Amino acid sequence: MHTMWKGTISFGLVNIPVKMHAATENKDVKLRQLHKECKSPVKYEKVCPICDKEIKSEEIVKAYEYSKNKFVVLDDEDIEALRKEQEDKAVEIVDFVKLQDIDPIYFEKSYYLSPNEGGSKAYGLLRNALNDTGKIGIAKMIIRSKEQLAVIRVYENALVVETIHYPDEVRSVQDVPNIPEEVKIVKKELDTAKMLIDQLTTEFEPEKYNDDYRTALLDLIEEKKNNAQTTTAKDKPAPDNVTNLMDALQASLERAKSEKPKPKQPKQVKRKAKTTASKKKAAT
Repeated sequence: MHTMWKGTISFGLVNIPVKMHAATENKDVKLRQLHKECKSPVKYEKVCPICDKEIKSEEIVKAYEYSKNKFVVLDDEDIEALRKEQEDKAVEIVDFVKLQDIDPIYFEKSYYLSPNEGGSKAYGLLRNALNDTGKIGIAKMIIRSKEQLAVIRVYENALVVETIHYPDEVRSVQDVPNIPEEVKIVKKELDTAKMLIDQLTTEFEPEKYNDDYRTALLDLIEEKKNNAQTTTAKDKPAPDNVTNLMDALQASLERAKSEKPKPKQPKQVKRKAKTTASKKKAAT
């Protein structure tokens, strides 16, 4: 497993060097977006609306918008120093509580903990102590530049970190619209509902639950692939240098014609023409 974080978990005077690994993975089927006309992948660019140009990653800075269109710019060095300062601290278990005291709405993501070098004995000590007491530890830790509230507990034979939301991150149930306060229920209906729950009650066996939509989607993709219902993205056409060159030459020629000054008639020619006209007038 890929190591996401290395650090030290401590409780009292006991320090446990550990490595952290993601315990879950997202198996959603990722679909690409293609241009319907030519079946080419859609490209998403980072464009500055003021400069009207695409910008590179090194041209982007982080900022906090404290009011509409007003920002405090944060340097990468400042953020990195702050993050490093927090990550260097040991993750201290500050409280021990019962798992059932925490509502599932607080839980966010799970990570496995494995002992780092020299940490096996202390790792086993914490694991056994949690098992025997039926308690879990509450701690704070920095994960991906965010301070997380976390639960440390035993899952099968391993220590697990469960990140949990802070209380102010859980929205108040009072804000949920249209929740009925009291509803008059007929006793017979309630008894029937409870009987149905009893009939469907069983031991939790996670292996029997499958993602039917994902399976059906993968089957559909495989069927289309086997029936040659596929498409290949077109390559971007190379610029036609000959055409471009001719266009440029033609445009240059037209511009040269429009800018070329008209030739002026010499003065002596004008005088000669005037004298000839005077002689003809006198003769008549």
